[in-house]
Parts: sequence; C-alpha cells; structure tokens
Amino acid sequence: QVQLVESGGGLVQPGGSLRLSCAASGFTLDYYAIGWFRQAPGKEREGVSCISSSDGRTYYADSVKGRFTISRDNAKNTVYLQMNSLKPEDTAVYYCATVLPNLGSSWYRAYEYDYWGQGTQVTVSS
Repeated sequence: QVQLVESGGGLVQPGGSLRLSCAASGFTLDYYAIGWFRQAPGKEREGVSCISSSDGRTYYADSVKGRFTISRDNAKNTVYLQMNSLKPEDTAVYYCATVLPNLGSSWYRAYEYDYWGQGTQVTVSS
C-alpha cells in the first residue's frame, strides 16, 4: 500500500523552527520528485518547496526562500522540510506529495502530483 505520512508539525512562536518529515511506505522515493505544499484556512493550496529525484535540485516559493530547506534521505525513504525563522503567515496544514517525472520549474503545480500525505498542522503564534 502506497502511503506518505507527514510528521513534525506543532505550535511554535514566531522566529522559531520546526522540521517536518515525510516518510514513504509501499514504494521507493528515490525515483520521485517530492513536493511540500501548504494550505491555510480559506486559501488555496500553494507550493512551498520541491526536491527533484535525479540531481537533488531544489525549488522554493519566494515566501520561504532563505528560511526553509528541503532535503531527502533515500536510505530512510524520507524527505524533510527544515523551517526556520517561522512567521505567523506560515501557519497552515503542510502536505508532502510525489510526482514522476520531475516537473522542473513547474514544480508548484499541485494537480500534477500523484500521491499525497494526510498533512500536518503548523501553527506559528505567540
């Protein structure tokens, strides 16, 4: 059974950090590009970051560039999203998703992704 499970969300103060994990089971992540998306209440789902399968190339939304870092550990079949300098506007449910093949500069197109996790809540508030 193909499954993606996100973890690591929670409540954090502005300026704090969290590391999200996306663990895959039932398939190998090696061949897939992995995207992180988020959705805040009343807003559309937006692309946050993506890491390609072949060369590990990374992509970021302008709103998180310089603060978030995506990485993958194929041995653990897991992708991570390190989030630093968090802001209240980062509050959302965060999802990971897979896509094959790599989308390159179109990585943010959520409709292209095949498998999705159930999401993890991130709340940034004092």
